[in-house]
Amino acid sequence: MTSIVSPSLISGTEALSALAYHVVKYTGGDSSLGRRVRFSASVALLAIAFHTAASGRSRRNAIQKDPRKVGKAVGGESLGRDGFDEYDVVIVGGGTAGCVLASRLSEDPKLRVLLLEVGESGVKDPAVGVPAAFALILSTSKALNLFTTLQPNTGGRRHFWPRAKMLGGCSSINAQITHYGNPSDYDEWARLGGEGAESWAYKDFHKYFRKFEKFVPSKAHPGVIAAEHGADGPIEVGFHGNHSLAAQRFIDACGRAGIPLRADLNTPHGTLGVAKVTQQLMTYIDSRGRRVTTESGDSPCFVTRIIFDTTGPNPRAVGVEFSSRDRLRFRVRAKKEVILAAGAIHSPHILMLSGIGPAAHLAEHNIPVISHSPGVGEHLMDHAVIDVALAETSGTSLNFLRPQTSWQRIKRIYALLTYALTGKGPCTTNVAEAAAFFRSVDPVLFPPDTSAPPAPQEDSTSGPNAPDLELFVSPMGYVEAGNGSLPNTDMLGLHISLLRPTSKGNLLLKSSDPFEHPLINPNYLSTEHDFAVLERGMAIISRVMRTAPLADIIDHTMTDKRLGTWLPSASPAELREYICKYLETLYHPTSTARMAPLSDGGVVDARLKVHGVQGLRVVDASIFPTIVSGHTAGPTIAVAEKAADLILQDLALPSGIQ
Repeated sequence: MTSIVSPSLISGTEALSALAYHVVKYTGGDSSLGRRVRFSASVALLAIAFHTAASGRSRRNAIQKDPRKVGKAVGGESLGRDGFDEYDVVIVGGGTAGCVLASRLSEDPKLRVLLLEVGESGVKDPAVGVPAAFALILSTSKALNLFTTLQPNTGGRRHFWPRAKMLGGCSSINAQITHYGNPSDYDEWARLGGEGAESWAYKDFHKYFRKFEKFVPSKAHPGVIAAEHGADGPIEVGFHGNHSLAAQRFIDACGRAGIPLRADLNTPHGTLGVAKVTQQLMTYIDSRGRRVTTESGDSPCFVTRIIFDTTGPNPRAVGVEFSSRDRLRFRVRAKKEVILAAGAIHSPHILMLSGIGPAAHLAEHNIPVISHSPGVGEHLMDHAVIDVALAETSGTSLNFLRPQTSWQRIKRIYALLTYALTGKGPCTTNVAEAAAFFRSVDPVLFPPDTSAPPAPQEDSTSGPNAPDLELFVSPMGYVEAGNGSLPNTDMLGLHISLLRPTSKGNLLLKSSDPFEHPLINPNYLSTEHDFAVLERGMAIISRVMRTAPLADIIDHTMTDKRLGTWLPSASPAELREYICKYLETLYHPTSTARMAPLSDGGVVDARLKVHGVQGLRVVDASIFPTIVSGHTAGPTIAVAEKAADLILQDLALPSGIQ
């Protein structure tokens, strides 16, 4: 039996199309849904609350619109005839990790699982399903519009840090890039994770990437070895998205500039190189041109704190308090475990609101201390990116997707019609259509006898074959997260991302009010290392933009300094000023509830159990011991897959042995 706390029903047709698997399953090719769902978001199935009668009867899907049918109102209000307030497992957060967890745990018919999510489903929202439209979701009710504190090293700016507020979490608003980082990143996790963390090493952990993948081979790209990818997972990945001229020429230019061509960036052989594939990177875009997320259901439940039983020798998580939209408080009990999967911002926030965090900081806000855990909210890491817009001359720019003229609006209408009828065309771009990963100390790219910017004094990578920089191309130009002023001309973009920053920030409570978001301080550019690595990355941008065949479609005569044509001749001071002015986030916060020993600032152990308490785990990107040298969505899904195995193993043990 499956129940959902929800303000609106999901159509039966959409739900049934995903019944083969509880997260989301795309079969490739067309289906009976066809064009009717071309503008829908990812098809939903994961119910918000999974529960099955102990007798093992078959499940029944039901959507509960009333939180009183799931939790008990604070003050003792009746649950109603069909209600209950006790589950085996309560999952907080229906994001990238939470939906995977709910799916896997609910495969056990004996477990009663509740998934609480503050947002609603994106099923009816076209912007969720159309790959190119993800930016339209930002600054809407389907995203939490968060901002950082003032950053002194980026001109005193407050950076926009949106977090998804819908099922599927940030897998519903990201750029759909299938990239997992370097194998040595996970070997580093195994070293940092503490006792029992050996199984997080790549040789053991990589099976969880394969577990969720359904890789669709392409005859156009025979260099990709299908056997190195999963074939039966719930998430279809492949080369289905837009294939722009800018991306094709970028790949060739990178090769000529010294970055090796690679068929596949997600193999045990590492990730250095530039991808030469149709979509350039495998993406979470299915063969019908739709975004693939981990989403599946709807619920308007804002979790305010975790409830603990403190009568025993160690505090034990026994439930969750949550609020409805009208801010009525409800409580639900967890017989076995509470699992935080609210993401790298809100998982540590909820921990601190619940009394787990730095004791002195909690005392400042009059929050009773359940467990002193100094690492909660610390070690915040993010991938910063510098955007460079360039005028292009081929006439293939996709800047018309954000039209400023009547002609551009007509072109966008045509692109939308093409997408509606075929599932192809410009609307299937994921923006970052091709990418190159390289090292800032690569002697081929930076020979010692050249005038390259000085090398960083510290190697922050996870190994000698791991990257610290990513360069990607977009078939449209933008700066300042798409909000910057640029000339009204055809453009493409080059973007350099700092993969292994040594700058680390933190999260702090603004108050004890759970509805007030925490203070977010990423502490950008607080180390000379990060400047040095980005300066070398900018040097590669200058080289690639002047290398054929990409150089042949760039207008190098443009003198407008909002465009990047002048950067190859910039002085060191001008280059540093540009970095400070145009640095933005790549939306990859991690490591705020790290897997590491408590003495090393860790918050969870190798089984993702929170230090100092019982019955509580964290499962999302906040547990990363350190940030990976790649995109974070795939690793987060793999963490959830592994966590589900760990949880099911522990729940199978006799009581008291866990």
